[in-house]
Amino acid sequence: MVLAKPDAVKRAIVGSIIKRFERAGLKLIGLKMLQASKEQLSIHFPIDDISWIGGMGSKSLEIYRANGMDPEEEFGTSDPIVIGRLILGWNFEYLLSGPVVAMVLEGVRAITVVRKIIGDTIPAKALPGTIRGDFSINSADFANSTQCSCNNVVHASGNPEEAQKEINLWFKEEELSIYKRADEGVMFFNKIR
Repeated sequence: MVLAKPDAVKRAIVGSIIKRFERAGLKLIGLKMLQASKEQLSIHFPIDDISWIGGMGSKSLEIYRANGMDPEEEFGTSDPIVIGRLILGWNFEYLLSGPVVAMVLEGVRAITVVRKIIGDTIPAKALPGTIRGDFSINSADFANSTQCSCNNVVHASGNPEEAQKEINLWFKEEELSIYKRADEGVMFFNKIR
């Protein structure tokens, strides 16, 4: 499950993003543009998972430490849970700021392949050639200093359980298509089927 976020839609780079997944051999089986709702985002994000929220805050604190910055100046605290909740609020604002393009991709090791293609969550750390490395230079410390989300172009599920939950949230079963790509035989079986 992948979301092209509002910045990708507004910048007209959704086609380029889809092209990278298809070029790698992934099959697009679900695709739609929509405006996310607060209700969807409340399910999409594990808003009751304190370890997840604290993890977001801890990532920001690590970046602050690495850059010799004081989180107390930016946030008024160094508590990772308080910082994580602020970031969660900014993520809601970000995903509600415009339409998203939701897509479901299928293929061999799809989750691993998608995550390699999109790059590091923090675009400033993403390698060139990845979606985030090519289409964004944002960083958590800059985003935090402007009190907004780190606009990073795309979201992708991190594991099979998360993917299933997100697919069920963003798509109805009848919105997913089952078909064979014309090149599947050549890509996977060294022959045309």
